[in-house]
Amino acid sequence: MKLVIVFGPQAVGKMTVGQELAEITGLKLFHNHMTIELVSNFFSYGSKEGKRLVSLFRQEIFEEVAKSDLKGLIFTYVWAFNMQEDWDYVDSVCNIFKSKGGEIYFVELEAELEERLERNKSPLRLEHKPTKRNLEFSENELISSMKKYRLNSIDGEIKNENYIRINNTALEPLEVAEMIKERFKL
Repeated sequence: MKLVIVFGPQAVGKMTVGQELAEITGLKLFHNHMTIELVSNFFSYGSKEGKRLVSLFRQEIFEEVAKSDLKGLIFTYVWAFNMQEDWDYVDSVCNIFKSKGGEIYFVELEAELEERLERNKSPLRLEHKPTKRNLEFSENELISSMKKYRLNSIDGEIKNENYIRINNTALEPLEVAEMIKERFKL
């Protein structure tokens, strides 16, 4: 069992790269908005109820996948490196898979702000993430979160040996997915 965590700031291309990686590896994609969009039909993701439900759904999916005969899972996540609770969350997700003998791979994506603002409006993103369709709101959220959170790691901060950092500003999603597949022999 393999767990590939693809992380980086909003609109960096996590889901799109994850879709391509799933296609070329046979791993299943679980992008973070799958649960956010489900729950947002009832509660705002920012609400206490919304966060609790998203967390519960994710936890159950991780546990079931970790003990299944699936080849593995690609999970996308916006990791705030200046928030200990995000470090703890990533550790808890990894531990679910490690407890079942799983291998963990970290893929960090980064891209220039101008490119991310363009990607924020892409038809694929808006198709899969209805809560991002209010472009003024999602663009403001993208920019304001950069001021509040550190959304890319500092060199040497990620200690996992199965780690790759890719600046995908000028790369196609399939190109990035192939780099990941090759680096980790997925």
